[in-house]
Amino acid sequence: MYFVTKALFFPPVEEADEDGILAVGGDLSPERLLLAYRSGIFPWFDEDEPILWWSPEYRMVIFPEEFVVSKSMRNILNRNIFKITFNQNFREVISNCSSIKRNGQNGTWISNDMIEAYCNLNEMGFAKSIEVWQDEVLVGGLYGIDLGDIFCGESMFSKVSNASKVAFVSLVKKLKQENYKLLDCQVHNDHLESLGAREIFREDFMKIIENT
Repeated sequence: MYFVTKALFFPPVEEADEDGILAVGGDLSPERLLLAYRSGIFPWFDEDEPILWWSPEYRMVIFPEEFVVSKSMRNILNRNIFKITFNQNFREVISNCSSIKRNGQNGTWISNDMIEAYCNLNEMGFAKSIEVWQDEVLVGGLYGIDLGDIFCGESMFSKVSNASKVAFVSLVKKLKQENYKLLDCQVHNDHLESLGAREIFREDFMKIIENT
């Protein structure tokens, strides 16, 4: 396993261990975070752990041009019970992602340091959010890193039923309209699979990343 020094460098992603961990240490500077995402790597660690950098063998993704909105989601969107905005309140979205209670989790990996690091990237134009409002109250949303034609999703939250799904579907529709190649969802979970995400090999993911 590679231990990150002050140098802006990551080893080849093929050197990740069987769990997908590639490197340990370093910092959350904008330069390092952008290098990571552009190299097919993302940070994921608990607050009491050193920074862990991941590139798993299988990557959960959505190809926007393949995406089809389900009938149930079309019905929800057509009812206009939610208002959708793009990149209007990034800090509140990431803060909610950090604090929301999740089934099977005792805490969150989105520490204060992570919040500040991604808010810095938002100010630089790389980290972006989608907000879902109901009666002028923020009830759902998601955020991630925008690489130009690939969007790397990081986390989502929901305070009312379907709010995070609405954020996700709205993002994919926007990416499809703007001819993005890929929405990176990182690792498998059942919720993402229910929304249409699927796994591809790291090798195939890297070919797409390297051609951006």
